[in-house]
Amino acid sequence: MRHATSRSVSATRQAAELAIDEALLVEAKSLDVDISLAAEEGIAQAIADSKAERWLSENRAALDSSNAFVECHGLPLADFRAF
Repeated sequence: MRHATSRSVSATRQAAELAIDEALLVEAKSLDVDISLAAEEGIAQAIADSKAERWLSENRAALDSSNAFVECHGLPLADFRAF
């Protein structure tokens, strides 16, 4: 069973040595999981999660300020909402 990925099939690949829990490896092989693709997808997800966390951290002050403004004054154009 292969997993779909948005990453390019023609992307340059580099061999990497990984230590993987033996039970996971055995089960993945028994289910015909493409180990390399699954690892790549997991790494891509970890990168996306890390970038999202970093963005939230870097923008926390602006988000808090905006939320405080809305709590105090309401939405700026609330009077013009049709719903």
